[in-house]
Order: sequence, then C-alpha cells, then structure tokens
Amino acid sequence: MSPVRVDLLTREYPPHVYGGAGVHVAELARVLRSRVDVRVRCFDGARAEDGVDGYDVPAGLTGANPALATFGVDLLMAADVAGADVVHSHTWYANLAGHVAGLLHGVPHVVSAHSLEPLRPWKAEQLGGGYALSGWAERTAYEGAAAVIAVSAGMRADILRSYPSVDPERVHVVHNGIDLDGWRRPQGEGVARAEAVVRGLGIDPERPTVVFVGRITRQKGLPYLLRAVERLAPEVQVVLCAGAPDTPEIAAEVSGLVADLRAQRDGVVWIEQMLPREELVAVLAAGSVFACPSVYEPLGIVNLEAMACGLPVVGTATGGIPEVVDDGVTGLLVPIEQVQDGTGTPVDPERFVSDLAAALERVALDRPRAEQMGRAARARVEEHFSWDAIADRTLEVYRSVLA
Repeated sequence: MSPVRVDLLTREYPPHVYGGAGVHVAELARVLRSRVDVRVRCFDGARAEDGVDGYDVPAGLTGANPALATFGVDLLMAADVAGADVVHSHTWYANLAGHVAGLLHGVPHVVSAHSLEPLRPWKAEQLGGGYALSGWAERTAYEGAAAVIAVSAGMRADILRSYPSVDPERVHVVHNGIDLDGWRRPQGEGVARAEAVVRGLGIDPERPTVVFVGRITRQKGLPYLLRAVERLAPEVQVVLCAGAPDTPEIAAEVSGLVADLRAQRDGVVWIEQMLPREELVAVLAAGSVFACPSVYEPLGIVNLEAMACGLPVVGTATGGIPEVVDDGVTGLLVPIEQVQDGTGTPVDPERFVSDLAAALERVALDRPRAEQMGRAARARVEEHFSWDAIADRTLEVYRSVLA
C-alpha cells in the first residue's frame, strides 16, 4: 500500500519566508517527510528542492490587484494537486487553492489558521478592494474545510466567533512548534562568534537590552513599543529587527518614531534586513528581554524562538500569547483591554504603553531574574513545543478526516 500523500499549500516557503506561517510550513514539512509522502506547493517561483513546486503569477494577472494575482497562483496549485490524499492550506493566500483542489479532486481539505482576515481590517490599506476578496476566500475555505487547525485555543475562539457556521467539532488546536536544535544559545566557540556578530551590527552586548523581531505591520504593535521605549531607563538598549512594512503609511510612522527616539537617547539599533538564523540567534542571546507588543497574535513563533534561546518574553495578554508565556515564570504578560472592532486597538493606549514600559524595565534591569526566567523559557519550549510533537498531532487530524 502506497503511503498517504499530503500536499501542503502555502504562500511562503524557503528561501522566501516573511513570517511565522512560512516557518511553520517549512518545519512541518521537514518532520512530516519521515511519516508521509509530502509535496509542497508555494508562491514566488520554482524551487530546486525535491518535492517542492513553486509558482509564479500567471502572465495575464501580473500588475493586477494582489488578491486577484493570488487567486491566479491558487488555481495553478489546485490543478496540480491530483493524486493527493489530503490537501492542507496555510493562510488566506493558499486557502482558495485548497478549497478548489478539494472539490476538484474529491479529497479532504485541512486549513491551518495562522491569522484571520476579519481581525486584520487594516489590510484594507494594503489591498483595497482585494481585502474583500481575501476575506471571501478565507471564509469559503473555512466553512467548507474537513478540518480546521488553530494554532492556539485563543485562535480557536476567534475562528468560531468570526465564522459561526463552522462546526466546533471540526476545529482542532495544534500549537506552532520550534526547532530546538536550531534555536539555542551559542555555546563554546560559538560565543565569541556571536559576540562579534552583535558588535558588528552596532549592538553593545554589555548593556541591558530589549529585543523586538517582527514585520512592520499593525498587528505587531511596534509603534506602541517605540513609545514605551521613550520611558525606559537611559541605560536600556533597544534592538529592532523590523522590516517588510505592509504599507508606506506604517513605514513612515515607524521611521518617524525611531528618528524621534534617536534624537532623545542612544542605544537604538534598527536592523531592517532579514538576518540569517545564526545572526538572529546571536542577537537574541545578547538580549535581556524579548518584547512582543502585538495587538493581534494567534500564537507567535517569534516568542518561541526567543524562549528557545533562553530569553524571557514580555508580551501582550492577547490571542495565543498567554498560552506561550507563563506569566511571572518565563516572562510577563501586559494586560490590555481592546476595542472590539477587529483592529485590536487598546481602549486606553496610554495605559497600555505605560504598562508595557514598566514590565520591560522590570525584567531588563533585574539580570538575575531575567536569567532565571530565560532558563524557565527554554525548559517550557522543550516540554511543550517540539516539532515532533506538533507533527504527531497534525497527523491525528489527517487521520480523522481520512476516516
């Protein structure tokens, strides 16, 4: 009997990875290959890797609204899925491909929810009328899917609230995972190399340091963090690994806030390019505390990466973050009351910024406590978030839809 074949459909796949969903698919594919026949179908052109097919936007849709261009790639993917036993799509970019492939080839479609379009209304700035199309594609896929995987219990609740016609019994929680070997604090000879990397980036490894890693998008809450940094003690350094802005508007807002900060204080390091993993690990290891000021975060792979490197996390108490950060043990949760209009905007932004600053300073300036929390953070990801465990739970979902 031939092994079960699973086709993973995704926008992001190495070397073109922009966020947590791309990391998730790459790691899931790697671990699943020892258990089932895996084919990956992704955007951004052909790949050299066996079992991976990359697609370009069809010629007639280049220059069209981004949502329409996405649909063009989705249809190419759906046509090639023939022969799969399960099709598994990730994010709205590939959801339509999965839905159409399931109907066309008569196979179950599994959706992994990394974010939800109704909870990201600011994307209308980016997509214009295409935002209505992305929402339609996502809703259609979720309502027609054989199973939906939520990356956190918080995300599961968001799915059922956003799409009330989805059967709760079809929504399963499977957390994101972390490559425990790839994300760990440098050891031995690696310590000197890591220090050379951070000094080359303009970071002082001797200072208490707040680190942020993320795309410049509304959901990541970077403007709130920048306002919080204004209130930190002058000896605290901040390192921003932040690029790929969603829109010119938020790019300009963040650039202005960083310029204002630099006019007030030193120790503001902004790294706009995407760093190779080894260099990012070095940056994390040089930090005192990781900041996750997100106003919308289904789980947050960046938090797992920081914790795996032995860094405590100060994160917003929203979405799936409280399922990752053990408050008072592996970091601190910052309370937030949010406007219920889908934007995640704090009801009291001033209070949120103040609480965020206080929590960051509390950890950054207490080195023994930060180190203790960092050790607990590493232990937590080892116990709960290994990719082998996540692959096992994902296979259980596949078995349920095949049954």
